[in-house]
Amino acid sequence: MNPILACVLAAVVGFGLAFGLGYLVIPFLHKLKFGQTILDIGPKWHKDKQGTPTMGGILFIVGTYLGLFVVFFVFKLLGKELVSSGALFENVSDPLKIKFWAGILMAFGFGFIGFLDDYIKVVKKRNLGLTIVQKTVLQIIVMVAYLFTLYWNDGMTGAMYIPFVGKVETKIFYWLIGVAVIYCTTNAVNFTDGVDGLCASVTLTAALGFVAVGFICRVLGVSVLASALAGALAGYLIWNWHPAKVMMGDFGSMFLGGIVIALAYTVDRPFIILLIGIIYVAEFGSDILQIGYFKLTHGKRIFKMAPIHHHFEMCGWKETKIVTVFSAVNLAGAIAAVLLVALETP
Repeated sequence: MNPILACVLAAVVGFGLAFGLGYLVIPFLHKLKFGQTILDIGPKWHKDKQGTPTMGGILFIVGTYLGLFVVFFVFKLLGKELVSSGALFENVSDPLKIKFWAGILMAFGFGFIGFLDDYIKVVKKRNLGLTIVQKTVLQIIVMVAYLFTLYWNDGMTGAMYIPFVGKVETKIFYWLIGVAVIYCTTNAVNFTDGVDGLCASVTLTAALGFVAVGFICRVLGVSVLASALAGALAGYLIWNWHPAKVMMGDFGSMFLGGIVIALAYTVDRPFIILLIGIIYVAEFGSDILQIGYFKLTHGKRIFKMAPIHHHFEMCGWKETKIVTVFSAVNLAGAIAAVLLVALETP
């Protein structure tokens, strides 16, 4: 199968499933009364969203995975390998396949943590869901299992591409880098989920960047997975655009954090997230700066509210404007990431 056609098929299947499932899942969530609980710490007008069905991340999770698996089985029927590398996407690499499927499982693991968090909130009626300690311990278990798999699979060298340097064996620093990248990314994506359509739109632009990166690095599986993700997010956005009929919940945002990490690590470029997910960096960074400045100055603030999308809300920006501007900025970051990878790839 032609690689471009494979990506188109994955995107179309992902879009169709995510959009179509909305007609079944959203009424079901309404029936179960799986409504979003809006905390008092957010903007007061967000109280209007109270009761909007959550756990809508199931739409794009199913769309992404089934979009990927449809193409995977088509390749199998044709006697080809989806998770392959080489000039014609025909050279099979067992380490590459392990890395790819480990990322798929890791994203599912983070999504499951998010599901537990949402379940406790909406079913057990505990507004904060899992405690910080509980969530952190579960995240550490998933990330350590994933990093160990990659480290062992790579001959325990911790090799990865460093921008402007090339491929470097990071060895023991592999663990420090990995924990920082994975923990910060999953939480940063979670922070981005605060305005209708924002997290899905930003991640859609990141997914498009990974489609191109996969082709440049000659890892077709990455391009197909990113295409399935982009299509599924587009289908989900029909339901999540302002005013949202469903919210992704931590179930969805934690999964998205995991899948972004999986895509970056499969091409050995975790640092690419700094560009391809530049809005994640801004959201996470603004929250850290706000907390740090508040403590140092005993009550003063840099932003009207953090993460930074709430600051712009407090400045009078409409949710649709925030989504449009933030997505455009992240698209620019994704383009810069693609150009950087193209320049450093032989």
